[in-house]
Amino acid sequence: MSNTNESQAKIIIYSGRMCGYCAAAERLFQSKNAEYELIKVDEDPAQFEEMMQKTGRRTIPQIFIGDYHVGGFDDLAELSHSGKLDELLNS
Repeated sequence: MSNTNESQAKIIIYSGRMCGYCAAAERLFQSKNAEYELIKVDEDPAQFEEMMQKTGRRTIPQIFIGDYHVGGFDDLAELSHSGKLDELLNS
């Protein structure tokens, strides 16, 4: 039996402790059985700088699916409601 996540695009969530929107993003990906990598920028200033360089934003979460910068949780929720998130996850 093949692992359904083998073809999944890599998901990275720049996150932090005590961030409700970060937790909501994680729950949404969990509901889709999607694996993701958490980068906790509040624990590593160099990662925060990297996130700002990549996104031009200072807020968390910042979410990437493959090379695509989704944005924050509101952007992710919009993608999910439109059905485009599933397309991104399986591309």
